[in-house]
Amino acid sequence: MEEPLRGRGSEAPGAIAADQIKDVIQDLFQIQSATHGYAGPQTQQELVRLITRLVGFLSTLSKDASTLQTRIPPEIIDYVDEGRNPDIYTREFVELVQKGNQYLKGKSDAFTGFRDALADEITKAWPDMKKDVENVLQDKAAEPAVKLNGTST
Repeated sequence: MEEPLRGRGSEAPGAIAADQIKDVIQDLFQIQSATHGYAGPQTQQELVRLITRLVGFLSTLSKDASTLQTRIPPEIIDYVDEGRNPDIYTREFVELVQKGNQYLKGKSDAFTGFRDALADEITKAWPDMKKDVENVLQDKAAEPAVKLNGTST
């Protein structure tokens, strides 16, 4: 049995697997072509050779697959096992992340507003601390958008 699998040198395991999958696809195409143009015993021998080679490719690919570093979340595997579309899972995940980001941005904006309001109230209550409040605000933000009593800091 011949096994002209590509890429066995110093290639990354993912690249080797990709090459092996290409070999499998090429063999499947050749089997399809031979089946379509079936011409008797010669074609039968060619089909036996191609199928034997395909089995070898698949066997090697199966063995090498265990060495690949794959990090597929178990939730996706469960999702697919339930017969659901992984693209839908991805879309739902992205929407969930966007929702979480919006929530955190809202919290951040609320804290920024509270910081600005507190700074404004401190400077109203203790005008002599205005410079200290401005220094704190400048330390906390690269470009403070705080206006204290109508003046920009």
